[in-house]
Amino acid sequence: MSRLILNRIFRALWVAVVIVALLLGIYMLFPLIYPFLLAWVVAYVMNPLVRFLRSRAHMPRWMAVTVSLFVYLGGIAVVLSAAITRMVREVIRLTMTFDGHIEHFKSLFIDWTQSDLIQNVINEINHFIRNNPDYYRTINSNIDKTTQTVSSAVTTLVAQFFNGILNLLTSLPNMGAVLMVIVLAAFFISKDWDQHSRMLSNKVPDTIRKPMSGIWHDLRKAMFGYLRAQFIIISITAVTVIIGLFILRVESAFTIGLMIGLVDLLPYLGVGIVMIPWILYAYMSGNLALGVGLSILYIILLVGRQIVEPKVLASSVGLNPLPTLIGMFIGLKLFGVLGLIIGPVSLIVVDALNRANVIQDLRNYILAGRVR
Repeated sequence: MSRLILNRIFRALWVAVVIVALLLGIYMLFPLIYPFLLAWVVAYVMNPLVRFLRSRAHMPRWMAVTVSLFVYLGGIAVVLSAAITRMVREVIRLTMTFDGHIEHFKSLFIDWTQSDLIQNVINEINHFIRNNPDYYRTINSNIDKTTQTVSSAVTTLVAQFFNGILNLLTSLPNMGAVLMVIVLAAFFISKDWDQHSRMLSNKVPDTIRKPMSGIWHDLRKAMFGYLRAQFIIISITAVTVIIGLFILRVESAFTIGLMIGLVDLLPYLGVGIVMIPWILYAYMSGNLALGVGLSILYIILLVGRQIVEPKVLASSVGLNPLPTLIGMFIGLKLFGVLGLIIGPVSLIVVDALNRANVIQDLRNYILAGRVR
């Protein structure tokens, strides 16, 4: 093997080791530094208001930062408190009526099984079983296995639900401490924002600062644009559903609308996961008015999403639907629900690195031993 190929293999291995080491470092350090990353995001978001207060109200930096923190955190606290209070009331109401819906569905199912068509099918199955006893034992064995599987799945689901509530309650003191650290860190970061910016500009050489500036520009545009686009789409879906359910006089419209808005994060599936079974149940239960209303609402959501989504995403960030779907699926498998955001954001990071020619520079380094 020639020396050229050996050098390329060595450089490729070296690049792979560095990348893996960086990813492992991020993975290991993230639990320790995530409050300060969130604090930096809060400080970055507050900067426009801080600059406005300093220029128009002539406040000192520390006072402008304090007022901005109170405005942002107070607004978030008020909105969350109102939303959670409303959701708790409606969830309690849903829980109280849930047994009634189950009994109604059970009676519908029993009436359906008593129909002539189903009775004829059952008679044919019984006749087949009498003539083929071996199949009868196989069917019984499969039914027993299926019953055990379903029972185990339901038990596990209920246990996980109550364990989640218990973990949430036990983590409240830790969440309060983390929130306090984030608020204090955001205050200090925002108060000394200009000094930190000048220090970084002086310490980081131009050969690194200029590519990093380009990467950050693309990341800021794409990442915040993607998150903003998703928030706008989810908000439009939730508001539309809440208004539609209020018109249809559905109980707990606010909570159901928020839940359907969150489900809309799933690409292509989205609201159909909830709306289609609900529509079928409404028709099966004989509530034609609700079924027709939900059908119209679902059509409005589908048409509205097809009109709004391309415009919102095009104005925010250009992500191809297929890679986005792949990124969301991989993120969901690796990180759970948060992966629905982590997956597309990772694609945005890779795209930003590609736009800044970082990937091209790594390729040149592996093949030729030089960056440019």
